[in-house]
This record gives sequence, C-alpha cells and structure tokens, in this order.
Amino acid sequence: KRHPNAQAPTPQIHAPPPTPQTPTPQNPTSPPTPGNLRARLTSFVGREGDIDAIRGDLRRARLVTLIGPGGAGKTRLSQEAAETVGEAAPDGVWLAELAPVDDPDDVPEAVLTALGARETRLRGAGAEELRAAAERHADDPLVRLTEHCARRRMLLILDNCEHVVDAAARLAERLLAHCPGLTILATSREPLGVPGESLRPVEPLPEPFALRLLADRGQAARPGFRVDDDARAAAEICLRLDGLPLAIELAAARLRMLTPRQIADRLDDRFRLLTNGARTVLPRQQTLRAVVDWSWDLLDAAERAVLRRLSVFAGGCDLAAAEAVCATDVTDAMDVMDVADIPELLGSLVDKSLVVAAPSARGDVMRYRLLETVSEYAAQRLDEAGERTAAERAHLTHFRELARVTDPELRGHGQREAIAALETEYENLRTALRRAVAARDEQEALCLVLSLSWFWLMRDLRTEARHWSREVTALGPDPFVEPVTPVAPLYERCTDTPPPLRPEVLEEARRGVHLVELSCMDMDPEAWQTPQAEAKLRAIRDTYRAGLPQTCRNPGTLWFYAVLMTGDFRRLRAIVDETVETCRALGYTWELAGSLQWRANILANRTDWAGDAGRDADESLEIFTRLGDTWGMAEALASRGEAHERRGAYLRAAEDFEAAIAYAESLGAKAQVSLLTARLGAALVEAGAAERGEALLRRVADKGGSRVHQALPAARIYLIGLLGRTGRVPEARAQLELLREEFTSIGFAVFDGTVLATQAWLDTVDGRHEDALARAREALEKASDPLSVMVAPQLLAIHLGTMARALASAHPDRGREAARMLAVADLRLPPGHVPSALEREIRDAAEHAARAVLGDAAYAAAYAEGDGLTWEEAVAAAGL
Repeated sequence: KRHPNAQAPTPQIHAPPPTPQTPTPQNPTSPPTPGNLRARLTSFVGREGDIDAIRGDLRRARLVTLIGPGGAGKTRLSQEAAETVGEAAPDGVWLAELAPVDDPDDVPEAVLTALGARETRLRGAGAEELRAAAERHADDPLVRLTEHCARRRMLLILDNCEHVVDAAARLAERLLAHCPGLTILATSREPLGVPGESLRPVEPLPEPFALRLLADRGQAARPGFRVDDDARAAAEICLRLDGLPLAIELAAARLRMLTPRQIADRLDDRFRLLTNGARTVLPRQQTLRAVVDWSWDLLDAAERAVLRRLSVFAGGCDLAAAEAVCATDVTDAMDVMDVADIPELLGSLVDKSLVVAAPSARGDVMRYRLLETVSEYAAQRLDEAGERTAAERAHLTHFRELARVTDPELRGHGQREAIAALETEYENLRTALRRAVAARDEQEALCLVLSLSWFWLMRDLRTEARHWSREVTALGPDPFVEPVTPVAPLYERCTDTPPPLRPEVLEEARRGVHLVELSCMDMDPEAWQTPQAEAKLRAIRDTYRAGLPQTCRNPGTLWFYAVLMTGDFRRLRAIVDETVETCRALGYTWELAGSLQWRANILANRTDWAGDAGRDADESLEIFTRLGDTWGMAEALASRGEAHERRGAYLRAAEDFEAAIAYAESLGAKAQVSLLTARLGAALVEAGAAERGEALLRRVADKGGSRVHQALPAARIYLIGLLGRTGRVPEARAQLELLREEFTSIGFAVFDGTVLATQAWLDTVDGRHEDALARAREALEKASDPLSVMVAPQLLAIHLGTMARALASAHPDRGREAARMLAVADLRLPPGHVPSALEREIRDAAEHAARAVLGDAAYAAAYAEGDGLTWEEAVAAAGL
C-alpha cells in the first residue's frame, strides 16, 4: 500500500483532518478539503518571484522560515513553493498544520499524525511502517518521528508556528540533527531561531499585484467588477490595507454591497468593515480583527505596551524616538518601563512581524513603523489602556525638541544633515503640531512653528507655513493691535529654551508667528487689503525699528514686509543699512551674511546701486562659505548675478547663476533651482546664447517651476518676450494665457501690471494698437505703485514706450504726444540703466513709429517738449 517513489506528474499537498490526538476547540470548522485548497492556490497571484526565491533558499538551506505579518499569505506561498520542489524530495512533500494545536507539547504528535494519515500522504512510507515504529517507541512521539524521517529524503512544511514557536524550534532542531535527508519549510510570524535557519520575509503585495488580487476576488464577488472603473479608489484600498492579501480579499468580498469608493472611505473603521471571510478558513482568518488579535494574544505585557505606544507615531520613528515615547510611565498602575529594554522589545516585535524595520534613507539608523492595519489596532488598544494623552504628550515633547535643536543646524556645516533629519521626521512634526493646536497648547505650538519656519522657507513649504502660522496665531492674543507699544530689545531667540517661556519671550514668540503669516501674504493678497489688515500692517511697522536684535534674526527680519506694504520707502535704504551695522556690532555672523545678501538683492534692482550690491554679495558669499551654509551661498551668488545682470554683464551673471544652481541642487532645493534656472535662461538669452537660454526657460515652464518663488511666472514672461521678438507671437500668446490661468490669484500690482504690459506689447506687434493703448494705460497705473517703483523702477518707462508706439501707429495725428511720452520714459529710467533686448526693441519700435509720422525734425522738437513732464501729464496730454 506504499506509494511508488517515482515522481508524480502533478504533486498535491493535502491538509489532514483533525484527529483525537490534536483536539481543536478553537477551530470548529474543518480545514479546507483538498479540492478547495487547490482552488485557492491556483488563484493566488503576485508571488512568482517569491516562489523562485524560496526554491533557491531550499537548495541552500535545510530550514527555511517564511516570516511576515498575519494575512500576508505565508501559508499559501509555502504550499505553492512546495509544489515546485517535489523532485528534490523523493520520499514526500508533507504538510503539518500547527494552527489547531493549543498545547506546545502536542506539536510532535501533530506532525506525526500528519505524516501517518493516509490521506495526507503525497509519496513515501505507509502507515503500516509508521505503526511499527510507534510500537517500539510508544511513549515518545518525537523519537518515533525522528526514526521515521531519518532514512528519507523529504520536505516537511510546518505551517503556523508562531503560537508554539519554542516547541516548533526544538522539533526542527532535533529532526535536522538526526535526519540528513530532511528539509523543513516553516511559516511563522517570527523566526524559529534554530542554527542554520534561512529567513525569507513575505512582504505585502506591491501595488500591481495587490490590484490584480482585488480584481480577481472582486470579480468573484461581483461579476463584471473592474478595478479600472474606479482606479483611484482601488489603489487607495490596496495602499491602506498595506497590500495584505487577506485584508484585500476581505475588502473584495464587500464589493457585493459596496462600491470601491465606499469601501475606501470606510477603512478608518476597517475592523468593523472587514468581517466576512470564508467559512472554510480558520476563525482567526475570517475577520481582519481576528488576524491581528491572534498576534496580539501572543505578546507579553511589555511587548503590548510598546506596540500600542508606537501607534502615536506618523511615518515611523527611530530608536531614540521609540525610547522617548515607549519608555514613558503613562499610567499610575504601570511602573516606568526601563529605556534600556526598548531595543530588545522592538526587536521582538520586529521578529513577530508586527513592526517593520528598515534602514533610513541615509542608511545611518534603523527606522521602525507599523503597517496601517496594525497601527489602527494598536491605537484602539492604546485608548483601552488609557495611555493616549500621556503617550501623545511624550511624542510632542520629543519632536518639539527635535525641531528646536535642529533649526540652528540649518545655518552651517550641518545643513544637509539637518534638512534630512527634518524631512525624515516631517510627518511626526506635523502630527505634533496638530496635537498641540488641538490641545490649545500655545507655547508648544509657538515653539514648533518658529523652529520650523526657516525649514519651510528652504523647502518651499509656504502652504505649510501659512496654514500652521494661522492656526497658532488663533491660540493667543493678537500682539499687533493699535495703538502699539514699541518693543524693547530681546537678545535671546524665542527657541533658545524649551517651553515654558518667560513673559517677554512669549510675547516676542507671538509676534514672530504673526510675522511668519505675514511672509505668506502673497498666497492670499486679498486678505491683506482690508482696513483691518492695513491697520495690522501699520501696527507691525510701528512695533519694531531697525537696530533691534529681533529685526536682525528670523522671523523678526520679516518686519520689513510691513514697512514695504505700508509704503514707507523713504526708510528703505536706512533700514537695511542699520540692520547690517547692528549685525556687525552684535557679532551676529550668520545674520550679517543674510542682511548683506538681503541688501544686495534690494540694491541690485537699480543700476546706480548695482555696484554696491556686488560688494555686499561678495562679502555675504565669503561669510556663508566660511560657515558652510550652502543655501546662503546659492542666495548670495544669485544676488551677485542680478547685480551683474543689471549692469549688462550677462555672461558673468550666467556664471553666478550656474554656480548657484549647483549649490541648490546639492541641497535638493527644487524651488530655488527652478528660479535660478529661469534667471540663467534669461541671462543667456541676453548674452546671445538664445538657443540654450530658451531651452532652460522651457524646462522651467514645462515642469511647472515653483509658484511660490515665482520661478514659473518669471520663466513664462522671459519666454514670452523671446517668442514675441522672434516672430512667434501665437506661441507667445499661448504662454501668456497659461500664465493668466495659473496666477490669476496673485493679485499684486507688479505682477498684474507686467502681465497687462506684456499683452499690450504683443498687441502692438500684431497691429492691434487700440487694444494695446487700453492695456498699457492700465499697466501704467499699476507700475506707478510705490512698491512697483522700488522693485522694478524701469517698468514705467517700458509701459510708456509701448503706449507711445501704439499711439503713433493708431493715431498718426498724435505723433507729437507719442514723442513726448518717449522723452518722459527715458527720464524715468534709473541713471546708468542697461536695457534688455526686449526693452530696446520696445523703445526702438516706438521711436520708429513716431518718426515715421512726424519726420526727424518734428520728432526732435516734440521729444524736447517732454522734458519736465510727469508721466501723468504726458498721458493726459494724449487724451488717454
């Protein structure tokens, strides 16, 4: 009655029915029959690569353990892999299911029963021979099992070992030591820990395979189901269920009554939703909660405490963070957990496949995270234990300190490492901020916002800065309510010490967060154009003065925006000069470099100041280089490049912009790179390298650039000018329309006026002179705004030139008025101004149009009449 040793053409693995020797009080449903087990195997998708890897492991090692979280598909994968290696086990491939075994002492008997039951036999010794061995060693099933396997070449699958892992390990070690032809393939949520064991992690399914599984099971539940009908919802289901096959199957079963979007929207309550598993599987596989309950029940008290406390993290954590949170004494009834025990407990949870461990992006530390399903389960257990408030407080404290002590490192040689640290932990930092705001803990929230404000600026996270500054300003009183009291000097930073803050530091911290919000005003300009907002701007302006320590440092330097927006331009040069001198006097080295760069940026807007801008940029660059501040080096080079550009030294400007780009790229500062690339493209166009310059401008425009730092509008405006000058007006208009669609909400006069003037110029190129007159007139009004005059003093002259051309072309009888406009335009230019190619074209075309209708003598006389006129008088004289 023995099966022949010849290989069967299609090997099959059968699960044994329960026997008196292996009672199953927790498994009232019998395991699947051979038929339905086979059906499950053939529909299992996405594991072909895993099967090949396991087959390779079985060639190299005699004990291979598949480890992974509950529901990952270890059982099915082990059986699929076993079916491919039958030729290497001529005496049989055998399955021993340990899930029904309650008592670890019953493990040898359960395996013995699996090998001795005829219906579980694939090939090999018959029951008669096994019974003969039983008669010789009736009292020791392990001895009988060893004797049976000793002379055979066979593969034994030990399935579901985690709840009897010690007994399974002892069994495997004994059999491998005495049975040279035996290979064991085990499945468990943690390693067996036997010498020579080869571990094969069973990872969740990658998205393509997870979607295939959802599609397969979904069609079975609801004929005609296709994931493509709602691809976004299907992908969300697979992602939020961590690619766990069992969870995806349970979700697919719900497709009989819910759409994919309804399922995705209900996954916050996944344990209530996913409860309809197959009746033929073990009870612990019939609901998602039962799967995780099984793992939870196998943990000791300390492991459970660590697991539930890990649920307060977002995006994982490193060991230091885990120690800070998990070793906290969170209940009166629990002693403080020794921080020295946390690494071992974390390792145990990793071994049990409840915590995922992987090296950080830099590879310097390990990071630990929970799958979303495990995290939700652990969070529920955290609430049940009454530990949430204290655990979240420990999390908030740890990450507030991370932000506070890392912020200064953003300004020197440790800049890259500091950026990387904050980016790695950013989800935890946001979570800490959210919890501080929800708890109305103003001081913690103030400290976090002020500690992150420079990081937000460097990484182009202006939306975050605006959101969180608004949220936090609402937690306390508004420090800028008229009438205001000028502040006293404060020499310490608001983040030099952790909360609680001294009263004067607290007040400055409140002012600082309001200034962070002010720095984002370009994202919502209308909100700053109300009477209340204008009063607040005046209050901010009057609260500070140049020469204070606060106005030398971030965020106090942002006070400058209020000065600009209230039109106090006469103080501009004096303010920046005094700020530079205060930094020198107080020994604020980094702040001095920043102030010099800031002044260079302002001075570079005017040709007559550009030389001073170059000197400031040189000194700023030297200091930033000495400090190791790569970000500052890029900004100083950019300011120097703008100074060269303003003087017409376009090749030198291009060299500085290229060097600045290299520094910005080394930091991964994408927004900074985009803006610098646009500036480089424009400089190259002016230098005569139009083809390369155009390619760079298109690169920024095509990729979307950075709206916050104005890279995209700058690139599009430069590109429009080039296209219009080279006869590609339709394409220039298409770019202008994109610009309008993308930036209709910016709302500042400089930008709005530039867009109007650009369209007016294109109208003149197309001969649509009446349209050009109306648009140029409106652009003039916006360019006369004091802020526009300060930022771009040449704009009035450019717009007057466009209007003069349109006027002379549309109304030849007004040629004299056009000539007067050109005279006013020339007088409006800053001394020594070097016009761009577009400015020269606008000016030359306007003069050509006026001379054409007047003649040279009349043009000269009319031009002379423009001397002494204001632009308003010149426009009014033309009847416009």
